[in-house]
Amino acid sequence: MATAADWMSAASFLSMAGLIAFLGYGGSVYLMGWTGGFVLLALLLAPFLREFGKFTVPDFVGDRYYSTTARVIAVVCTLFISFTYIAGQMKGVGVAFSGFLGVPFEWGIGIGMVIVFIYAVLGGMKGVTYTQVAQYVVMIFAYTVPAIFISLIITGNAIPQLGFISNVRGDEISMLDKLNEVVTGLGFGAYTETSKSKLDVFAITGALMFGTAGLPHVIVRFFTVRSASAARYSAGWALVFIALLYTTAPAVGAFARLNFINTVNDATYIEDGEDYDMTAAAIVAEGGKPVPVWYKDWEKTGLLSYEDLNGDGIMQYRGPNAPDGLQNELKPSNDIFVLANPQIAQLPGWVVGLMVAGGLAAALSTAAGLLMVISSAVSHDLCRKTLFKDMNDKTELRVARGAAASAVFAAGLLGIFSSQLGFVAQVVAFAFGLAAASLFPTIFLGIFWKRMNREGAIASMIFGLVATFTYIVYFKFVDLDPTHWFLGVSPEGIGFLFMLGSLAVGMAVSVITAPPPQEIQDIVEDIRVPGLRRTLSVAQEHSAP
Repeated sequence: MATAADWMSAASFLSMAGLIAFLGYGGSVYLMGWTGGFVLLALLLAPFLREFGKFTVPDFVGDRYYSTTARVIAVVCTLFISFTYIAGQMKGVGVAFSGFLGVPFEWGIGIGMVIVFIYAVLGGMKGVTYTQVAQYVVMIFAYTVPAIFISLIITGNAIPQLGFISNVRGDEISMLDKLNEVVTGLGFGAYTETSKSKLDVFAITGALMFGTAGLPHVIVRFFTVRSASAARYSAGWALVFIALLYTTAPAVGAFARLNFINTVNDATYIEDGEDYDMTAAAIVAEGGKPVPVWYKDWEKTGLLSYEDLNGDGIMQYRGPNAPDGLQNELKPSNDIFVLANPQIAQLPGWVVGLMVAGGLAAALSTAAGLLMVISSAVSHDLCRKTLFKDMNDKTELRVARGAAASAVFAAGLLGIFSSQLGFVAQVVAFAFGLAAASLFPTIFLGIFWKRMNREGAIASMIFGLVATFTYIVYFKFVDLDPTHWFLGVSPEGIGFLFMLGSLAVGMAVSVITAPPPQEIQDIVEDIRVPGLRRTLSVAQEHSAP
C-alpha cells in the first residue's frame, strides 16, 4: 500500500483523469505507460536490486560499476529526475490546497510546503511509510466513492468501469457516443479519437513504462522489503492496488467532461460583487442557466478563467471548429477536475470532503517519498560515500534533513513557476523520460549483462540525461512549434528514443573498453540466483574515480 501511495501521485490522482477528460483517447498513453511500467519494474528490476542489497540507486550504480564517478553521475541523474517529478507534485499540492481553502494557487503551494516539511523531514522513512499506508486507504476511497455516485447518476450503473461503456440513463445512446456528440457539436475533436501520431503514442507509452522502472523513489521501496521474493510479491500486490484507481480513471475523466459542459456551457455569468442567490434566482426565472456555485468557488484559485469576448454575459465553451462561429471564453485547468467532480455533480458535502482529502494525500505522499530520495542522495551517496567518507550517522542525518528542507523550498518554487511546462501529469511525464533515458539502461544492463563496465555506465547516463533534458527544455521554452519535433515525437515521449540511444552508447563503450573485474562479473551472475549473492566488499576494493 505504501508503494501504491508513493506511486499514485498527484499526477495519477489529480491530473490523469482531468487529462483524459480533455485528451480523450489520446490520454490512454498515460494509463498504458504507468501500469505497464510497474509490470516491467516487478519483472526486470525489483527482485534483483533487492538481492544486490543496496538501498539507493546511486549506491547500486557506485558498487556495481566500482566507480565514484559513476555514483556521482547517478546522484545527479536522481536529483534531476526527482526535482522534475516533485515540481509536478508541488503543483498538485497547490491545486488541492487552493481548492480546499479557497485561496490563490501560490498560497496553496506555500501551505503544502510547510506540511510536507513537517512530516517528511522530521518523520523519516519509517514515518513516511506508515503515513503512506493510511494515505492509500484515503486515496482509494476518495477516488472510487464519488466515481460510483456519478456513474449511478449518469448511467445507473454502480461500477464506474462498466458505467463508462453503458448507456446514458433514460436514453438509448452509450455514454461515449453521447460525449462524442456533445464535444463535436461544440467544435472539439471526437472524444474517442486522438491527434497524436502512432509513433508519438508508442514513444510516450515507452518513456512512461521504462521511466517507471528507473524512478528512484519507487525503486527504493523495494530495497526496504526483506528479500528478493518479497520484492516481487510486494510489486504484484502494489499493481493490484494501483489498478483499482487506474481502471476507474477513464470513467472519472469522461464523466467530468460531460458534467463540466452541461453545467458551465451557455451559463449566465454572475460577477463577484453581486448577490449570487438573488441573481441566480432571477436568471432561472427568466429561463436562463446561472453560472454554478462550484465554478465561482474554483475561480478564486486562479485555475479557472472566463473572458467575455462578445460582451453578452453568457459563458461560451467552444472548440476550434465551433459550428456557430463563437470563440471559446473559458480556460479550465485540467488539474482541477477530479477534485471539482463531486461539486459539479452536486454530490453530498461529505463526498466532496473525502475527495479533497484524497487529493491532499496523493500529492503529499509522493512529495514525501521524493524528498526521502533527494535527502538520501545528497547525504548518503554524495556526502558520506563520496566527499566526506568519515562522516558519522548523526552528521549524515543533519545533512539529510537540511537537504530535504532545501528541496521542499526549491520544489515549491518549481511548482509555482512550472506553468509553462504544462499541467501536473505532463510535468511528471518529463521526469519519466529523464529516468528512462539515464538510469534505466544503466540499471538494466548492470543486472543482465556482466560485460557492462563503468565507462559504459558513465557514458550511458551522461548521454541519456543531457540529450533528453536538452530536448525537453528546447521544445518547451525555445521552439514551441510541434512540427519541428524529431520524427514527430513530443517532449513527453522523447525519453524512449534516447533510452534506446543510451543503451546503444553504454554497450558500445563497454565493448571497446576493459571488462569489469571478474569479481564484479561473478556478483552479476549471483544476483539472478536467490541465495547465492556473494559479498559486495569486492566492489569497494575496486572502487576508483
